[in-house]
This record gives sequence, structure tokens and C-alpha cells, in this order.
Amino acid sequence: MNVKPNISIFNALIRITLGLTILSWTTSKLVKQPWRDSYLFVAMCGAMKVAEGIVRFCPLTAIFEKCQCMISEHDRAMDSMNGMEGLTNKDHEEMLPYNPT
Repeated sequence: MNVKPNISIFNALIRITLGLTILSWTTSKLVKQPWRDSYLFVAMCGAMKVAEGIVRFCPLTAIFEKCQCMISEHDRAMDSMNGMEGLTNKDHEEMLPYNPT
């Protein structure tokens, strides 16, 4: 897997700041109520945001960008097939309707 930075410096700083804020809040809550598993889950999410900011790589952003590339490639492939749907009349340069029968 090729991990290249896919978020900006500003975005990374925001992720680090919010991640540390969430992490410190959940740590203080876990001191008072250590039996609550929800605080542990939120702490892990905050730690993940800090790690994303340090590495400057977000897996969700990478998946979204990959899906966008796949959609644009699919659109380009469908655009190239538009001429195959109907027969063109070379004299008048107009499309005849598509008849599947």
C-alpha cells in the first residue's frame, strides 16, 4: 500500500488539535468513570485523528478519491459509447433513435 499525504498542512493541524482535545476530554472522563466503554471508544477515535494529522494521510479521503476516479473513468467510458447507441446518418449528421429489436 502506497501511503502518500492526501491532506493539507492546515487540515492536519486541525486534526491534531481536535484529536488531542477529544483525547484529553475522554481521559478525564475515564478517570472518573473507568467502567464506561464508550469513553474508551471515543478516546481511540481521538487518537486516530491525531495519527492522521501527524502522518497527513486519511484512509477515508483516499477511498473517496479512488471512488471519484473510478466514477470519472466510468463516465468517460460511457461517453465513448454514445455513438454506438444509434446509427448516424452521414448526410444530415443527426442521430437516429436507438431500436433494440
